[in-house]
Amino acid sequence: MSKDNLYKKSYINRLGEFGNLSGVAFRAFVNFDQKALAQGLLSTKLKELIAVAVAHVTGCPYCIEIHVNKIKPESSKEEMAEAIMVATALKAGSAMAHGVNALNAYDSNASNDELYNASYFDRINEYANLAGDAFKAFINFDVQAMKAGMLSVKEKELIAIAIAHVTGCPYCIQAHVKAAKKAQVSKEEMAEAIMVATALKAGSAMAHGVNALNAYDES
Repeated sequence: MSKDNLYKKSYINRLGEFGNLSGVAFRAFVNFDQKALAQGLLSTKLKELIAVAVAHVTGCPYCIEIHVNKIKPESSKEEMAEAIMVATALKAGSAMAHGVNALNAYDSNASNDELYNASYFDRINEYANLAGDAFKAFINFDVQAMKAGMLSVKEKELIAIAIAHVTGCPYCIQAHVKAAKKAQVSKEEMAEAIMVATALKAGSAMAHGVNALNAYDES
C-alpha cells in the first residue's frame, strides 16, 4: 500500500477486522445498520437514496461508493442527483440558518444567555440587506432543490429531515419537520429517515476505521 493513497475501494475490505478487535460493539453496529436500512414504512429505494444524500454530508467516500451501487438497480441517475441536491441545499442551509446566531453574537446582549430560540430564525431575512445577491441566490437554490421533480416533495422532505440531523441544525429540523407534516409524512416515517441518518453518520466513523488500521500498521 502506498502511503500516498489514503482512499482506495479495496481498503473497505479490512472492515471485518473490527469483528476480532472489538467484536461485540462491531456486531451490534452491523445489526443496527442493517435494521435501519431495511424495508419498513419507507422503501429500501428511498432509504438508500437518503443514505447516498447523508454520505455526501458526512464526506465518506466508502459510504458513497457502497450506497450508490445499492441504488443502481432501482434508482435513476437523475433521482440520485436530486437527492444530492437536497443534501447540498441542507448543508448550505445549516450554515445559513446559523447566520442568525452570528447576528445575535454581533449585536450581543451580555444579559441574554440563550443561544437558541425558535424566534431567532426570524432574523434570517436581514441577510437580504446585508448580502443581498448571494442571499437571494441561496434562497432560489434552496427552493429549486426542494421542488418536486423525479422525487416527490414528501421524499425530499424526508431526505431533508435526515440531513438536518446530520448537520445538527435545530432551525432546519423544525422547518423541515413542519414542511414534512404538510407533505403527509407520518411520525413513523420521519423516525425511519432519522434512523437511516443515524446509521450513516455512525457508518462514516466506522468505515474510516479502515484508515485507522492502515495508519496503525504503517507506524
